[in-house]
Amino acid sequence: MNETQDPRFKETGHVYDGIQEYDNPLPSWWYWLFVLTVVFSPFYLGFFHAGAPGRTINEQFQAANSENMRKQYAEIGELKDDQATLLTYSQNDQWMKVGSSIFRTHCVSCHGPDGGGSVGPNLCDESFKNIKQVEDILKVVNNGVAGGAMPAWGNRLGHKNDIVLVSAYVASLRGSQPKTPKGPDGTPIPPWPPAPPMPEKTKAVETKSDSSR
Repeated sequence: MNETQDPRFKETGHVYDGIQEYDNPLPSWWYWLFVLTVVFSPFYLGFFHAGAPGRTINEQFQAANSENMRKQYAEIGELKDDQATLLTYSQNDQWMKVGSSIFRTHCVSCHGPDGGGSVGPNLCDESFKNIKQVEDILKVVNNGVAGGAMPAWGNRLGHKNDIVLVSAYVASLRGSQPKTPKGPDGTPIPPWPPAPPMPEKTKAVETKSDSSR
């Protein structure tokens, strides 16, 4: 049976260079699947890409991995809230995964996903408004600033180590290149001092973690 005899093919009334155009409709299942995909896509986009952080599979994995890392707090003990600890851990990729997870959970709405700034200041450039030395980051995270515009997280985060590690992560952002950086806010300050050596107990935890993979 040729196309002109098939009842599925209907003439459209259009003829081009002697060629008759026929209407060959898509299968109904394909059409409705396409319609459902279009209807579903805004909800998918809003939930996974424009909603709250932590909804993608990768972010959920990172959060679970960071939660596992927090279980090792018992092995490294309670971290000191001082300059040496901040600088040391800001150079530790393993523990900065925990700091990054805390930052993505609580800080991205004001400082952006990569620290480039949004409502809050850019954390990646050389200008700071409330920071003169690296340990001041701990004070800002703990107590907040600007009359509550930056909230105090000292009583909100679950563990003192969370505060130290997210502060170390903020320190590590300095000098990085965010995608859409906000302009400078404050005045330039001197570079962070060199990081001291990693404590032996932290090295032991890292070795144990690596061997378990």
